[in-house]
Amino acid sequence: MTISDIRLKRIYDPVEDRDGTRILIDRLWPRGMSKERAALDAWMPEIGPSHELRKWYAHEPSAGKRSVSDTGKNWPAVKNGSNN
Repeated sequence: MTISDIRLKRIYDPVEDRDGTRILIDRLWPRGMSKERAALDAWMPEIGPSHELRKWYAHEPSAGKRSVSDTGKNWPAVKNGSNN
């Protein structure tokens, strides 16, 4: 498997035959999603975003427009409980 073989998909999107191995990486189980409907091969909550990062992302209106490198620059402030 190569990096180009990895595809991201929302848990609420329909399951397709071409999905391959399905792994959920999130600390919280998605609301309204049964295990049967999710059709997952694995759930790895321990490697999902931390509670602090999820909270920061949800309360920052422009967070969805940032790149991964921008998030990394701001992460120390979030980790230390600062909003600056």
